Amino acid sequence: MSTLAQLPLDVTFAPIKEADVSREMTTRYMQDMLDFAEVDVVIVGAGPAGLSAAYEFTKHPEIKVALIEASVAPGGGAWVGGQLFTPMVVRKPAHLLLDDLNIQYDEKEHYVVLKHAGLFTATILAKVLASSNVKLFNATSVEDLIIRNEVVTGVVTNWALVTKAHGTQSCMDPQVMEAKVVISSCGHDGPFGATGVRRLAELGMIEKLQGMRALDMTAAEDAVVAKTQEIVPGMIVTGMEVAEAYGTARMGPTFGAMLLSGRKAAVLALQKIQKHKSVGK
Repeated sequence: MSTLAQLPLDVTFAPIKEADVSREMTTRYMQDMLDFAEVDVVIVGAGPAGLSAAYEFTKHPEIKVALIEASVAPGGGAWVGGQLFTPMVVRKPAHLLLDDLNIQYDEKEHYVVLKHAGLFTATILAKVLASSNVKLFNATSVEDLIIRNEVVTGVVTNWALVTKAHGTQSCMDPQVMEAKVVISSCGHDGPFGATGVRRLAELGMIEKLQGMRALDMTAAEDAVVAKTQEIVPGMIVTGMEVAEAYGTARMGPTFGAMLLSGRKAAVLALQKIQKHKSVGK
C-alpha cells in the first residue's frame, strides 16, 4: 500500500468529470435539506456558545440538530481573543470542557490560557462536523421564527447572501426548519447580533430588550450562565444574547461563560425534549 511519504512531488491526479463534482455536492446538500427540514433542535449561531451546545449534542446521537450560521466561517468571535490578539483566556471551571476536548493550555490559579483561540474553535468544530446527528448549515441566515400559539416551533431560513440582497430584487422567499426547541445564540453587536430576542421584542413576546451593560468580567460570566434559560416557550437563549436580553454586563475577552452557557442550553433542551417524549407516551 502506498503512503503519503512515497508520493512524488509531481503528481497526476485521477481524472474527473466536472458534472460529477456538481452532482456530488448538489445531491448531498439537497438530501441534508430534506433530512433536516424537521429536527429536534435548531441552534442559531455557531459562535463559541452555539458550538459548545452543538458539541454537547454530539454525545446524544439520537437527537437531530441543525446548526445554522450566517457567516461562511463558523466560530464567531472565538477565532481571536481581545482586540484581535490570538491567545484565549478561559476562566475556571470552564477549562473542564477544554479537558473534554483534549485541548492543551497554560494553567493559572483562576483561569487557563490557550496559545491561540483558533485551537478551541477548530477542535470543537471538527468534533461537531464529524458527528452523525449535527448538521452545520453555514452561509445560512435565520430571517424569522415559526410561532404557533405563542410557542416557537422552528425558524425561517435563507441563504445569507439572499438575505443581504433583500430590497434589491423582487421576491426571494425563504425556507423553514421545524424544531421541538430553538436555541438562540446570536451574540451581541454586529449585523446579526441578538436577532432572536430582538424579533421576540418586535412581536411583543418579551417586554423589551434590557441591552448589554458596561464591562464587568467578574459579574458578567456568572450572570450569563445563570440567565441561560427558556426565554419564551420553545426558545432557549444562550451566550452573549443573554446579556442583550437581560441587561447583564459585557464580559470582554474571557470565554468561560460562552462555553458553559452553551452546554447549559443543550442540557435544558435535552430535558425539554425528554419531557415532551414522556408526555407523548
